[in-house]
Amino acid sequence: MWDAELLDVKGLLCPMPIIRLQNRSRELTAGARLWLQATDAAVLQDIPAWCRIHGHGLVQQQELHGIYHFLIQLHAGRK
Repeated sequence: MWDAELLDVKGLLCPMPIIRLQNRSRELTAGARLWLQATDAAVLQDIPAWCRIHGHGLVQQQELHGIYHFLIQLHAGRK
């Protein structure tokens, strides 16, 4: 979906969605897009904060039927 890598962290509670996101982002190339799906409402604050701290773009965020969806653009200038 959205020409992005899917990271499904549904059912995981804080801090695991962020830990999985951090680990997966390290495996992807700079400029890659990541589509994250989660069910823990903590991600509503955690994911935007993680993007801000690490310089990644939060392209889209939505909630649909209790699932939170985030489209993240990994910063092209990162290491």
